[in-house]
Amino acid sequence: MVRQKEPVDYVNPYIGNISHMLVPTFPTIHLPNSMLRVYPSRADYTSEYVTGLPIIVTNHREQSAFNLLPQSGSDLSLTKNYTYDNETIRPYEFYITLDDQIKAHFAVSHQSALYELDFTAADTPNIILSTNDGEVSAVGNVIKGWQRVGGRVSNNTRVYIYLESQEHPKQSFILPSKAKTSGVALSYPRGTQKVHLRYGISFISEEQAKANLYREITDYDISRIAADGRMIWNGTLNHINVNSDDENNLAVFYTSYYRTFERPVCMSEDGRYWSPFDGKVHEDYGTPFYNDDWIWDTYRAAHPLRTLLDQTKEEHILNSFLLMAEQMGTEWLPTFPELNGDSRRMNSNHGIPSMADALAKGLKVDIQKVFRYSQKALEEKTLAPWSGAKAGWIDHFYKEHGYIPALNPNEPEIDPNVNGWEKRQPVAVTLGTSYDAFALSKIAKHIADHSKKKEKQRWMEIAERYATQSLNYQKLYNPKTGFFHPKNKEGEFITPFDYRYDGGPGARQYYDENNGWIYRWDVPHNVEDLVRLMGGREQFVKNLNQTFAEPLGKSKPEFYAMFPDHTGNIGMFSMANEPSFHIPYLYNYAGQPWMTQKRIRQCLRTWYRNDLMGVPGDEDGGGMTAFVVFSSVGLYPVTPGLPVYNIGSPLFPSAILSLSNGKVFEVRAHRASVQNKYIQSAMFNGQPWDKPWISHEQVMQGGILELQMGPEPNKSWGTSLDAAPPSAQFIE
Repeated sequence: MVRQKEPVDYVNPYIGNISHMLVPTFPTIHLPNSMLRVYPSRADYTSEYVTGLPIIVTNHREQSAFNLLPQSGSDLSLTKNYTYDNETIRPYEFYITLDDQIKAHFAVSHQSALYELDFTAADTPNIILSTNDGEVSAVGNVIKGWQRVGGRVSNNTRVYIYLESQEHPKQSFILPSKAKTSGVALSYPRGTQKVHLRYGISFISEEQAKANLYREITDYDISRIAADGRMIWNGTLNHINVNSDDENNLAVFYTSYYRTFERPVCMSEDGRYWSPFDGKVHEDYGTPFYNDDWIWDTYRAAHPLRTLLDQTKEEHILNSFLLMAEQMGTEWLPTFPELNGDSRRMNSNHGIPSMADALAKGLKVDIQKVFRYSQKALEEKTLAPWSGAKAGWIDHFYKEHGYIPALNPNEPEIDPNVNGWEKRQPVAVTLGTSYDAFALSKIAKHIADHSKKKEKQRWMEIAERYATQSLNYQKLYNPKTGFFHPKNKEGEFITPFDYRYDGGPGARQYYDENNGWIYRWDVPHNVEDLVRLMGGREQFVKNLNQTFAEPLGKSKPEFYAMFPDHTGNIGMFSMANEPSFHIPYLYNYAGQPWMTQKRIRQCLRTWYRNDLMGVPGDEDGGGMTAFVVFSSVGLYPVTPGLPVYNIGSPLFPSAILSLSNGKVFEVRAHRASVQNKYIQSAMFNGQPWDKPWISHEQVMQGGILELQMGPEPNKSWGTSLDAAPPSAQFIE
């Protein structure tokens, strides 16, 4: 079986461009983890118009900063709706026809790009560059200026542009402002058919934008820029080589892999970078600085994937987190770093598991800073969701009682740190903080293992203290129902209670974006203990099976009006939201790995397809698609912080991973097909393998995991008690 195309040829940026409920995917044109990203200026694939040509998207859900508006004749509009046709998008270039008369070709580099515009009408071509919150100017064939990057945290981030036209205009001038929108125009001689525009962008200055352009693009050869981008993408995507007779599977796989490189982005420009965390320009001293990483989404699979395949880049990203903590002045590890600061969205402090995972897998980061900034984030910052305030009332309660208290019905909020819309999310925060404490205990244990005898005991005591706190999820477990149940400040479960519907929009009064059926399983660091809490393996599996069978209980309009994030359903399981990703793998911990194999194939087949609705929920910059990449090759990191991968059901007969250390690991799934999804037997490096997991160390040593696949489950493979993947209390 030979793949006929190169990897980038399988990437279909249109997958998921129509959303199931909330945010679609966007067909992003960029180079891997690069600063300059664009996509068509429209809401989604169904939009009738585009509002111009993009210059730079400053985060993966926002429209372009600046707007390029090619026009002709007397038309000099600062805003315009174009009809469009003949659009072709590849990761490194795109083509589009505007209003049936202007053809545009775009190719991208890291911090610069080039447009080639073909004006088919015999009239005066005009180029307008507009900004809706900044300033632009034009002299001769040059446009330069800046625009603010607004956001939740601050308004002090600016993006700068320096643009040159190969063709000299007959005039350039400033256009009258309209509301907040201002712009400049370059007007070309009548009969000019082609206009070439190259530009650089910067977050430092206009001069740096010019330097970035001249460093990367020396002429106006758009074919060369596109060819270079294609080569870079193929080199990147070739880190995983899969083969299949099914081109749709290849498209879904390589498109998912491509999406894992959309964030974070490298902000270093000639050895310097702008930091929104202190509003200053810094030297990077040879270590690139990265930003724009929604850690709540990406710590689960995107960070572990990068650790496996590009350890150096992951080290640079984690080092950037440490710098952010210092620059903010709090020494709190960030949770949601964006181009205008740490927005502190969502809940918990899941940069801590990313750090613990890196240390467990041998990455090089400053271990003392990692512990200090992780501990300070956990102890000094409030646990209230969507807040960057200092610890308050609910935090003091948590430290004393080990859980976040829920409000009784009609009880008023007393903690000003609590967001009026996001609420306390007491179960979600308690479970998430338990996991963070586990990760912090692992960091402390790592320090202890590398300390001299006198210090070793102190660090072991710290590790044990946080390991104890990692069990705080137990305080909200309701043994009568088998769910994690909100408890008030008096220590009483909130009753009566419906695990499907209670909690208001997104169940935020108790959970977050998902209901109690999803958070029933949110103990990824200690699944073995969750099995015990539920009464053993048999009951655990029954509860899992019921999750995939439980009906919505209301009409879809009613359910999704309350839970717009809880889409991609298989029963009450939600493929569309990150806290669900590990759930199909939990059968491995309860002696039924064949059910994990069934569920993984069910999830991939049902919700990830090569079509416009082929992504079930918000694809948060690689958070969701990293699940597809891992699961398609047959592995998944259920517990970042433990150097272990669960084994699922490989989609491809062969998946070859080129690892960070230069070695190669291959998963061979003989006879794998739609029907042959069950593992019959396994060999690792020629020796029988009877565990539904494998360690990171074994993977990194290179070798072959060989699986014989068949249409019926082998209910004896990987089922023994000692074959279960490690959990927190059993890893030492």
